[in-house]
Amino acid sequence: MSVPETPGGIAAIRERLGYQPVLLAVSALLAGAALTWAHGATKAPIAAAEATDLRNTLAQVMPEGFADNDLLADVVEVDGARGPVRVHVARRAGATVGAVFRMAERGYAGEVALLMAVDADGRVLGVRVLKHAETPGLGDKIDRAKSPWIDGFAGKSLAEPVPAQWAVKKDGGVFDAFAGATITPRAVVKAVRSGLEFFSAQRAEILGDRT
Repeated sequence: MSVPETPGGIAAIRERLGYQPVLLAVSALLAGAALTWAHGATKAPIAAAEATDLRNTLAQVMPEGFADNDLLADVVEVDGARGPVRVHVARRAGATVGAVFRMAERGYAGEVALLMAVDADGRVLGVRVLKHAETPGLGDKIDRAKSPWIDGFAGKSLAEPVPAQWAVKKDGGVFDAFAGATITPRAVVKAVRSGLEFFSAQRAEILGDRT
């Protein structure tokens, strides 16, 4: 037994079926536009906050008055062992006096990223950890807010201590480790040493004409 077709019934259904893809397409377009607008609206504030954080960290790894230029703007890109490295060049009275750059090594729970500053002779001026996921109460002592341990790198170079002693004491080096957390400080020591080796290899390019 067939169901009688109501006037306009099939046409109405067909019209609704044809309208739905259009509605979905319009909705998707509007959603995409909203996401694009939201990304654009938040991009500038996020970039500004990141720049402020970096400027503050740059100030922490260098003695006050060491440089008089804009370290955020004075940047060169130099080849490193793992790819290009952005180097913030420190100048005073027009002369190049040092550099600041990012290094990273694998820690216990992930990458440990740090910012380190060196003077023109390759001595560490300061180091600060930028990012880590180390164990609270153990490995997180690499953070200056939790412990002054990181300050122990100031004044160090590839000559002092000698390369063989660029390790934690457990490995025959001169740097303290943390009770129950040797992997984390070991990673930081390795990162700082790698940073000094990078600077030594690229010193002429970073410092320009300085001899």
